[in-house]
Amino acid sequence: MPIIVNLDVMMAKRKISSGELAEMIDITPANLSILKTGKAKAVRFSTLESICKALNCQPGDILEYTPDENHERMK
Repeated sequence: MPIIVNLDVMMAKRKISSGELAEMIDITPANLSILKTGKAKAVRFSTLESICKALNCQPGDILEYTPDENHERMK
């Protein structure tokens, strides 16, 4: 998938655990894990906003776009 989720990197930089972040942004640890592993198909802007507030970061610190080979061939 061309969208890379760097949530675990930001959490490590801020020295915050998954449980702490999940509580701060009011989502279940299971849903946070889905976001962290990049298995989520979507993320609500309100959730992204809460994550950015809690970690004092920008959306681009958490999400990264890298084109995959198949996408490049389609051009």
